[in-house]
Amino acid sequence: MTRWGLSPRESCMAKTTIKDIIKAKQEGRKITVLTAADYLTASLIDEAGVDIILVGDSLGMTTLGYETTLPVTMEEMLHHTKAVVRGVKNSLVVGDMPFMSFQLSEDEAVENACLFLKEAGAEAVKLEGATDSILSLVKRLTSIGVPVMGHLGLTPQSIHQFGGYDVQAADDKAAKVLLQQAKALEDAGAFSIVLEKIPAAIGGKVSQSLQIPTISIGGGPLCDGQVLVTADMLGLFSKFKPKFAKRYAEIGDAMKKAFTEFKDEVEEGKFPTEEHSY
Repeated sequence: MTRWGLSPRESCMAKTTIKDIIKAKQEGRKITVLTAADYLTASLIDEAGVDIILVGDSLGMTTLGYETTLPVTMEEMLHHTKAVVRGVKNSLVVGDMPFMSFQLSEDEAVENACLFLKEAGAEAVKLEGATDSILSLVKRLTSIGVPVMGHLGLTPQSIHQFGGYDVQAADDKAAKVLLQQAKALEDAGAFSIVLEKIPAAIGGKVSQSLQIPTISIGGGPLCDGQVLVTADMLGLFSKFKPKFAKRYAEIGDAMKKAFTEFKDEVEEGKFPTEEHSY
């Protein structure tokens, strides 16, 4: 099936919008999301017809080499979002608001969120949590035309508070809180919510309770869509392998093999040959 039921030609020309994402849930179509941090990766994901490209702050670990997502700055996120946007024609681009870009003051958070749209060219932002201050921020952003994707469950920017990468909403009390938070985000105006590392049954219950789509990353198959970190699904990031991250390829091994062959051929005088010379 082509995107949104269009013909192949129409599908290639159709720019995915927020309305399309919400409509997908209403019509029972699963939503696909992958991360990107550069032009080439974004262009390939876009050509594959993936619905949403998330410029996630996970790039701090997969692209910039940080141990966590916490050191990532607004400047870095805007830089990478601009590169992604240049490679995209069809997918919806969402910029991830990094740690401390929206927690200090609402005015500063609004300014930072607007930069993702005005300066970097994204079409929405994602932010973690559902505290009173974040719900207030979501209401304000959506009131001025900034679409917001929420994020609940395991929120990596709170990793020190969690004390690790454990499954969230694992008991009835925590699951009830998560459901309340999800409904509050929907009421505040979020157009979708990422559910990370929660029991599949809870992911399904939250999805059934909302009018807006849920996007699972370790939230089970009953959510309205799925997101993976591209470096994980391609086998490029080997520091840890989350259970939810299916390896669709082992590009890292293929790259290493190519690099080794290049080194050996240069050292042995086998490259370049006449074929590669002027």
